[in-house]
Amino acid sequence: MNWNWGWTVHGDGKRIEPGGVVAPEERLSWPRTIGIGMQHVIAMFGATLLVPTLTGFPVNTTLLFSGLGTIIFLLITRNRLPSYLGSSFAFIAPLTATAGETMSARLGGVVVTGALLIVVGFVVKAAGKKVLDAVMPPTVTGAIVALIGLNLAPTAATNFSSSPLVATVTLFSILICTVAGRGMVSRLGILIGVIIGWVFAAATGNLSEGAEQAIAEAPWIGLPTFHTPSFEPSVIFVTLPVIIVLIAENVGHVKAVSAMTGRNMDDLAGDALLADGVATTFAGCFGGSGTTTYAENVGVMAATKVYSTAAYWVAAATAIALAFIPKFGALIFTIPTGVLGGATLVLYGLIGMLGIRIWQDNNVNFNNPVNLTAAAVALVAGIGNLTLTVFGIELQGIAWGSAGIIVLFPVMRWLYSHVGEGANIYNLGD
Repeated sequence: MNWNWGWTVHGDGKRIEPGGVVAPEERLSWPRTIGIGMQHVIAMFGATLLVPTLTGFPVNTTLLFSGLGTIIFLLITRNRLPSYLGSSFAFIAPLTATAGETMSARLGGVVVTGALLIVVGFVVKAAGKKVLDAVMPPTVTGAIVALIGLNLAPTAATNFSSSPLVATVTLFSILICTVAGRGMVSRLGILIGVIIGWVFAAATGNLSEGAEQAIAEAPWIGLPTFHTPSFEPSVIFVTLPVIIVLIAENVGHVKAVSAMTGRNMDDLAGDALLADGVATTFAGCFGGSGTTTYAENVGVMAATKVYSTAAYWVAAATAIALAFIPKFGALIFTIPTGVLGGATLVLYGLIGMLGIRIWQDNNVNFNNPVNLTAAAVALVAGIGNLTLTVFGIELQGIAWGSAGIIVLFPVMRWLYSHVGEGANIYNLGD
């Protein structure tokens, strides 16, 4: 095993030569490393804190397990793979869909999803990444990711219409920052947009009644709120499809870091999945939201050319420290519904478009009737939120769409290639 627990100083520790990079096992001077680590915290703020805000989970608790999850990830990947574990957007859909259930039941879904991801991690470590490609080809993966985001479209629209002016200001702030901003302004577009929306809402009297009092009364120092899980089959089945997104995000992260560092890190794919599974399970056991590797932090690495895992240890420690400031969590919970509506109109759409991107990047052939019909049925089941009760268990659109395409796609492909018109076609364009 290759264990990299120490870091060698890159050059003089002060600068990076043109064309150079700070490798995972290197670091700059500690003041510079601390600064970069705190920058990683800023990068993940907007997304990580939005998830508990939308789902009703404790903000400080989620932040705590985000930091602890990052440490778990660094330990399991043997300090070789730089990554920050923040709240996964994929959990928004099932946690929103099960909002009427108890906090414990919803946490149970997070725990089971994390446990299954641990199993997937061990399988990938043993058999290699090819096993994932066989079980979940791009047609299936793209459809599931797309329906997870698009299933939430009605929620975003409802939140937007509750306060159209505030939502519009928030939305346009995000769009302008994202497309016209540069560097960190562009990457922090959602966070900046939410802040602008909050300030506008406060100036126009659109904050919830008692918001200022709630912030004032919250203590500066205190323990996060902890909850324990319970296990309800209906909630678990709605939550489990999230694992598809977590797999795609973790494997994609490994590929991205490999490309940026010029190193083949495919051997770490199983470790990454295992680590995220452990972190998600751990978070769910005590009241935190499920975790995933963060593209926002990949952006910071790309901009700074610093891939040092030391910076991520700093980021994790900073997040853990902030988790013990209840006033911070109280501030987050004062974000008005209209602000959330403007932000989620973008966020939920981005999740949906990520699925489309998976199809595009993998050249999925929709002239093939198997790909076309399987994806079509899954998407409509998810977007329309098909809800049926089976053996006393109520299952909603995400569960039906995801389970349907995973089970039906290989059957349809076999029928097409052995019985239908595809019998003489060898490349199905998966």
